Amino acid sequence: MNGWLIVAFALYLLMMVGIGAAYSRKNENTEDYFLGGRSLGGFVAALSAQASDMSGWLLMGLPGAIFLSGISGDGWVALGLLIGTILNWLLVASPLRRYTIVAGNSVTLPMFFEHRYEDKKKILMTISSIIIAFFFVIYTASAFAAGGKLFSSVFHLDYWAALTIGALVILTYTFLGGFRAVCTTDFIQGTLMIVALLAVPIVALFIMKDQGLTVAQGLKDNGVENVESFTGFFTGTTATSIISGLAWGLGYFGMPHILVRFMAVKNEKEMTKSKAVAIIWVTLSLVFACVIGVVGRAFMNFDAIKEAGEERIFIEMITRIFTEDIHASFIAGVFLCGILAAIMSTADSQLLVSASAMAEDIYKGVIKKDASDKKVMMLSRIAIVVIAVVAYVIAIDPDSSVMKLVSDAWAGLGAAFGPLVLMSLFWKRTNLPGAIAGLVSGALTVIIWDYIPCIKMMVENPDTLLMEEKIGTLTEATGLYSLALGFPISLICIVIVSLLSKAPSASMIEVFEKAKKKEA
Repeated sequence: MNGWLIVAFALYLLMMVGIGAAYSRKNENTEDYFLGGRSLGGFVAALSAQASDMSGWLLMGLPGAIFLSGISGDGWVALGLLIGTILNWLLVASPLRRYTIVAGNSVTLPMFFEHRYEDKKKILMTISSIIIAFFFVIYTASAFAAGGKLFSSVFHLDYWAALTIGALVILTYTFLGGFRAVCTTDFIQGTLMIVALLAVPIVALFIMKDQGLTVAQGLKDNGVENVESFTGFFTGTTATSIISGLAWGLGYFGMPHILVRFMAVKNEKEMTKSKAVAIIWVTLSLVFACVIGVVGRAFMNFDAIKEAGEERIFIEMITRIFTEDIHASFIAGVFLCGILAAIMSTADSQLLVSASAMAEDIYKGVIKKDASDKKVMMLSRIAIVVIAVVAYVIAIDPDSSVMKLVSDAWAGLGAAFGPLVLMSLFWKRTNLPGAIAGLVSGALTVIIWDYIPCIKMMVENPDTLLMEEKIGTLTEATGLYSLALGFPISLICIVIVSLLSKAPSASMIEVFEKAKKKEA
């Protein structure tokens, strides 16, 4: 095991935990712990939002999928995410920040829904918190699984031991520092991620050039018969696969861990800065994640990577380039920390949002309304531990697919919350019954579509190569991503139920109009 790799990882992990410890003394109340006192600057908000968004999927799941199948598959996912990110920052960020301030100074998404729809019975808060807890456990498990694969690949540890190390570090600094610690570490991690994404494929191309090898020749040497097909957007695609890929972009409108960054920005001037930084960051990161998949297929040995697991392609590229070709092991460690950064920046945000749902929304919002800030913060930290343990159990299978776990959680959150966030901000006729219908229908559609085996289908047994009958989910049978169905169903339910039920109150309309005009 290379000592410089250990030094780089140790320094990085100590810095993350140190930031958590430093901020632990600055959390005076729940608004500080969950929203950082609405004091985020433009650069921190932008990089924190995007780093918490992309997760290990960006540096493991997406490059691995491109490495295996080419651009035409998950390249559409990347394009959908790019469009979704841009629209989210341009359409949702500023209105949501203003509205959450006007609507009772809401510090969480469930609290915003409660105040927006004058939900005195706490129905929206309860449903929203349950949805967040359920799908964020799955989302956090994807980050833990990615961390386990990273540590096991780099340090040749048993997957269980590697998973445990990664989970403990994430848990420690999230537990201590709260929102500002998470955002500060996410800013550092977002910077590190983009540097690694840009540098590694460029260095790989220079090495290939020195060896007299082109990308096209490297692809052919690694089993790609038609280079144009491998790098093309439309090769082997169907309407279903294109719709499913682009539908990923719809998820942004309903991601609590991203939306909370919008709520926490200091002012409109900083928000403008955030939008520009975030859009540039996400464009570069998604493009270069796809480039890594293509260049990695040309640069590395296909059979060796496939045996190790295609989601480890970026890890193996970094290790080869900086420990074998260039002999700069410390730099290898720094760039490998970029992958760890992607993993940690999402997991910490998910743990914090899940904890806020349990402690601030369920406990203080529904069970004990007069609970002190000190008690809520204590319970939130307990909730962080509990959620982390459940996610750890889900991720303990070494064959856990980062891509599959992220896909399921993204669909559930996007379908449940995305349509309601948009309707809350832009359609004043939306009312409480419509909001409830949207939340429930979106979440249930994804659960039924992704998790409940209900249809007979024929599949090939990989051992015997014979076709066998199995009971599969609707996702497996149709190939259609559940978010592509859940989002419009939720949207339609909101509109129909709102129109068929009592119109919003005069006070609700007044707050809606005030939020549109207020310069917060």
